Amino acid sequence: MSNNATEGTPLAANPLTRAVLEIDDYASGLGWDQPARLFALVDTAELKAQEPALAAQLGLADQEATAAGALTPIEQDELPEGAPLDEFLATIAWPDVISGCALTVERLMLPPTAEAAIPKGMDDASLAAWVAAHPERQEVRMTVAVLRGGARESAVRLRSKDTPSEVLTGGGLVPGLADALSATFEA
Repeated sequence: MSNNATEGTPLAANPLTRAVLEIDDYASGLGWDQPARLFALVDTAELKAQEPALAAQLGLADQEATAAGALTPIEQDELPEGAPLDEFLATIAWPDVISGCALTVERLMLPPTAEAAIPKGMDDASLAAWVAAHPERQEVRMTVAVLRGGARESAVRLRSKDTPSEVLTGGGLVPGLADALSATFEA
């Protein structure tokens, strides 16, 4: 069973979950081994009213009805290559018109049972190499979104189970990244 309605809109309980699933679907279409991607989330109704040309460019003008609180993800410029993600996110400040933001990033993860075996005293590069060589590693794509008001949502997709029906969603799946994204709205 797909998590998409007949028109391609993800089935989800709220606009933030729909936006996260839309971004996950977009990233999935690009394939794996992609750089991190940052998105601004804007209120769709406000976008259509204030920026009709942009709304038309995004294919939103033809939609007669917009669900209350619907969000439109707008991809931002590429993230600087080689810059640590946390340092880059600390430089972002969003204008008031932006309702939220989202980030999709690929990482290697280990099961909790492997954490006890992590050698002590490794620097970041050594730890990354150790994780990459671990037989239980999993490649994941995480899409995390936050709103100014504090709402959070995440979608996690394993490369080994790369289908829309296998995407896990939840507000607390990637708390550290959600915290870093939320900090971009603090002034």
